[in-house]
Amino acid sequence: MFQDLASGWEGERWGHRFDEPSGAHLFVAIHSTVLGPGMGGTRLKVYDTPEDGFADALRLSEAMSYKQAAAHLPYGGGKAVIAASQIPEPGSPERRELFLRHGEFIDSFGGAYVTAADMNTGPEDMDVVAERTAHVLGRTPANGGSGDPGHGTAIGVFHGIRAAAARALGSEDLTGRSVLIQGVGSVGGRLAHHLHGAGAELILADIEPARADVLAYELDARTVPAAGALATTCDILSPCATGGVLSAETIGTLACRVVAGAANNQLASPADGDRITQAGILYAPDYVINAGGVIHLAGYETLGWDEATMAARLAGIGVTLTQIFERAEAQGITTARAAEDMARAMIAAGA
Repeated sequence: MFQDLASGWEGERWGHRFDEPSGAHLFVAIHSTVLGPGMGGTRLKVYDTPEDGFADALRLSEAMSYKQAAAHLPYGGGKAVIAASQIPEPGSPERRELFLRHGEFIDSFGGAYVTAADMNTGPEDMDVVAERTAHVLGRTPANGGSGDPGHGTAIGVFHGIRAAAARALGSEDLTGRSVLIQGVGSVGGRLAHHLHGAGAELILADIEPARADVLAYELDARTVPAAGALATTCDILSPCATGGVLSAETIGTLACRVVAGAANNQLASPADGDRITQAGILYAPDYVINAGGVIHLAGYETLGWDEATMAARLAGIGVTLTQIFERAEAQGITTARAAEDMARAMIAAGA
């Protein structure tokens, strides 16, 4: 059944292991190793079916190939998914044993795939994975890693928002610009602080209203219910929660000039790239603007960058987006297509 799902996938290699003690299905999808080992996080999630988890791994691994290429990093794209029957509590023996076995699974790929944290996983989980494989990034600083890369992701998104504002609104100055952040967790919360410091007027939404309320009080922002957040009038919409939020159903309700946020796979389908362009909204392709996390991991743990180099590379996300916006306009294509064309060209050049 998994072979059928992978039949139309353009990737190189995938693997599946059923973890009998936990009832979880472990998947690794390696989309491309042209530029280097496939690198991408391990996502821990309860899916309706194991096939849904596998489909997620395939789709996300391709986006990771484009993300690594657009960020000019010596990695290809890969993704791991743990499709769990339930998510074990952090620090529990069951969780530790699951991630030890997951580390063994990752090690079986012989370095073709390098993992890190992702949805519902963190540096402490990567410490456990590292007991079984060396092919892991994002461990805690106490165990030789660089910790949570959310800080780098947030800074990169901030630079991307400034570039998008310059393109669509005439200036990168965010003073007085209204920015709605959908999801104020690890990345969205940090992004809110950067935008507040730049003078933006913040509107916050989160499925946990108390979290948005606390941050709004701290930053003198206002909140809106998560259910209707996308239709809120604002200059810039920044999705920083789950993917698939830009769809045939939601794009027509948007009341913004720019969409630029940290969430992965914001377009529900490729056709939604056309829809958002036709709506007159500038879209910052997600895997370009949210690449700060992989830049953080690779720069600090693999490439030995200092703080100045890291700051310059994160700021470079804005430069890359500007090039994509210009390419899209010059060729009469969507920004989603321009980003993919650019990433594919870079991968082909490295072949």
